[in-house]
Amino acid sequence: MKSIVLCTSALLLSAAAAGCAPKDDAKTEATQPRVGMANPASEHCVKKGGKVEIKKNSEGGEYGICHLADGTQIEEWELFRRDNAAGTK
Repeated sequence: MKSIVLCTSALLLSAAAAGCAPKDDAKTEATQPRVGMANPASEHCVKKGGKVEIKKNSEGGEYGICHLADGTQIEEWELFRRDNAAGTK
């Protein structure tokens, strides 16, 4: 009788532990890139008639340069902040 209870307990414990293991889908979701909102600074550049060029700095970080129709080249966030300064609207 004791062995039946022990075997049943072991079986239930194994089933419960197996149910807690992460699914393969969870691993796949974590490795897939997330799609979200567009960069507001890039959107602002394009709305002003510019084109965005993505560059890398010496540490490998990315930043965007906005090439405006008049030939001006400005970092996209600098342009965004300049045109959307607090208290100007």
